[in-house]
Amino acid sequence: MGKIILFEDKNFQGRSVGCDNDRPDLQAHISRCNSIQVESGCFMVYERPSFQGQQHFLKKGEFPDLQRLGLSDSIKSLRAVPQHRGTYRIKIYEKEDLRGQVIELMEDCPQVMEQLRAHDILSCSVLEGHWIFYELSNYRGRQFLLKPGEYKKVSDWSSVIGKVGSLRRATEHQ
Repeated sequence: MGKIILFEDKNFQGRSVGCDNDRPDLQAHISRCNSIQVESGCFMVYERPSFQGQQHFLKKGEFPDLQRLGLSDSIKSLRAVPQHRGTYRIKIYEKEDLRGQVIELMEDCPQVMEQLRAHDILSCSVLEGHWIFYELSNYRGRQFLLKPGEYKKVSDWSSVIGKVGSLRRATEHQ
């Protein structure tokens, strides 16, 4: 797995907590988070406990000011993204319950509508690796981490609309 360090203040100052696995509730360890160092691996950080609320994917690197990433100082849980050594595969469907037109992908897609001619993604099946859906094209907007399994409706990946503007593999080598 990887290692991540969360700091209360910007520029890696103040109290800190290090993690190398999932943490469903960081509130007992750190009151706020304004900077992060990802020493290795990939993590999804969440604004609320129990992996709820807005989420943001972070790979190895230093993030001295989370507000510049569009994040608040409210990081309350995090999930370690296991490294996958092999191909990445996902099937996306235009209708719920894995129905309708299906497209299988093995690579990142920065513009779903333009490249795939897909207006809505209402269900999907992650066959290999972890993937990240973004509401907007070019990997912008709200993010959603999808691990291997079936997602028969958009709420299964914590979204309220079927708007997926881009998607990418959750890997530190992007």
